[in-house]
Amino acid sequence: MSKKLFIKTYGCQMNVYDSERMTDSLVSLGYDPVTTPDDVDMVILNTCHIREKATEKVFSELGRIRREKEARAAEGKPLLIAVAGCVAQAEGEEIVRRAPFVDLVFGPQTYHRLPELVREAEQKAVERQAASGGRGTRGAGVVDTDFPVESKFDFLPEERHASSAAAFLSIQEGCDKFCSFCVVPYTRGAEFSRPVAQVLAEARRLVASGTAELTLLGQNVNAYHGEAAGGEWGLGRLIRELAEIDGLERIRYTTSHPNDVDEELVAAHRDVPQLMPYLHLPVQSGSDRVLQAMNRKHDAAAYLRVIDRLREARPDLALSSDFIVGHPGESDEDFAATLKLVTQVGYAQAYSFKYSPRPGTPAAGTDLQVDEAVKSDRLETLQQLLNAQQLAFNAASVGAVQPVLVERTGQKDGQLVGRGPYMQAVHFPGPDRLVGKIVDVRIESGHANSLAGMAVTGEWDGVPDRTSRNPEHERAIA
Repeated sequence: MSKKLFIKTYGCQMNVYDSERMTDSLVSLGYDPVTTPDDVDMVILNTCHIREKATEKVFSELGRIRREKEARAAEGKPLLIAVAGCVAQAEGEEIVRRAPFVDLVFGPQTYHRLPELVREAEQKAVERQAASGGRGTRGAGVVDTDFPVESKFDFLPEERHASSAAAFLSIQEGCDKFCSFCVVPYTRGAEFSRPVAQVLAEARRLVASGTAELTLLGQNVNAYHGEAAGGEWGLGRLIRELAEIDGLERIRYTTSHPNDVDEELVAAHRDVPQLMPYLHLPVQSGSDRVLQAMNRKHDAAAYLRVIDRLREARPDLALSSDFIVGHPGESDEDFAATLKLVTQVGYAQAYSFKYSPRPGTPAAGTDLQVDEAVKSDRLETLQQLLNAQQLAFNAASVGAVQPVLVERTGQKDGQLVGRGPYMQAVHFPGPDRLVGKIVDVRIESGHANSLAGMAVTGEWDGVPDRTSRNPEHERAIA
């Protein structure tokens, strides 16, 4: 009899990918994924350590799940509770100490061991249930937060549990940059690139199952240096090879570091029509002094030169970024430099946050912390500017025809929702059978976070795919 598995995923796209592969690896143990945590046999919290108070949010969620475990135990039904991801890696045994009802804790480098770990946790849970007369809730307490020598990617099932029109494909993991505010090098480990053959094989399987768009993932995805016959390939070379896969209509990648944008990657933006004209390129600050304190290893001028090279290669390129305000020691002048850079670049979208200390990172231990009220004021000012830029970018799309990859049906009857080349959500009316297809949509209105329009044809059968440049939008943002 099958068992129900619910995974709650926090944070980045890497965690989304990891959760999918956890699901794949547990199929052999009889676990089937479900979308709600009701009456399940196993819950996995796949955690993220980037956001503020991440650890406490996990313990709060564990408290809610504990009540469910107690209710099931009273009926003689077990509930296995697991904590995965970066909080698990950072906290390890502390999770079991504070939440002794947790059965399994494992880091992001060990999910290929999940079937073995679950079997161990299940056996210990049975033993503890028997010792308590079948009504106990004490967890198995299995912990694995090692950094194994072998690559987790070498041990995963070839088949992906589910396919969709757009899918993530992890090609690189870990980080060697050691930005002063970031925990990733400590929770994900050193940079590692999957071999080219392995990446191409997974990409072909995904496309064969119906995927039209792949987003290549990595903590520093453009630092990719995958082993291949005759030497290593960079991201630009890999993108060119992926573009040769019949049926792969779109390619994206995230997240990038400005220092790893080489000429081969710039040329791919120029030459590969499947590579979408939208790039997430975090800068974090516009102040050279703060960038140095962050250990970003570039200044604002270098970042702007990278953007100039990319825009020369692909004039219709749209950009998004990450910003941290209130990094220790940030002055009013430093913040003004960030506003200046934002104005110079003009972003289609951006993510901005107040700095919050991460235990164990260099910035957390300084005595130059910025007052919370100052950080809040600066964040509000920055977000007003970024939101205005995003709205202007969306408004500039009105009148253009965009090829939209339809991802799902909308909340309204007869409504479809998809993504255009620039990652904007696009709503338009159409039949359900268009889900998974690329449809040309004329944009009629641009809103703060989405676009709306009408398909340019009502001839739904044999809808053609579109991956070409968008001259209307190229003129609009020129």
